[in-house]
Amino acid sequence: MKAKECAHTWDMAHVAYGYIITEKCSKCQIISTYFTFEDRPPLEEYREGDHFWNVVESAQSFRFDFKCRTCGQVVKFDELMGLLMCTGCDRNCRVAQLQASLEKEKTWIYVAFGFLPKDKHPQLPEEKIAMLEDFFNRRRNTTASRIKILSQDLVADYALCYGKVIKDVNMLCLTLPEEGS
Repeated sequence: MKAKECAHTWDMAHVAYGYIITEKCSKCQIISTYFTFEDRPPLEEYREGDHFWNVVESAQSFRFDFKCRTCGQVVKFDELMGLLMCTGCDRNCRVAQLQASLEKEKTWIYVAFGFLPKDKHPQLPEEKIAMLEDFFNRRRNTTASRIKILSQDLVADYALCYGKVIKDVNMLCLTLPEEGS
């Protein structure tokens, strides 16, 4: 007889706050991102091999994993750089177009971004994006509004995106769930 599989009720675990640092090589124009837990992130330019890196942006954010409150399974979100709220900055962007079409349904768009350059870092798979969307919608009154989380693949050019980085978990939910729910 096969053991009953857990339906998983996810909670955030290992929540840690820090900064997303976005750098650009002035020589080859590559954009690179990383996460740091330092209180005062390094913002000075530096040379690494053929690259001359300059910090172009820093943003407060947070890292986390999911832990099932029933079975204790942990799912790591190491690929997730951060969640960005779409500001509709580019009408030609697929994310902005989806946001415009879903706004009347009170569905708000967030983008799950992985670290850059994309070809040098593992990216968040669709299964984890679906887990995020389910988790954040479970924490809100979905009759009032919903969250749709999309892949960064729908953003044509990260360098031109003016999305707002989510700084803490409470920016994604209107009310916290009751204890034990």
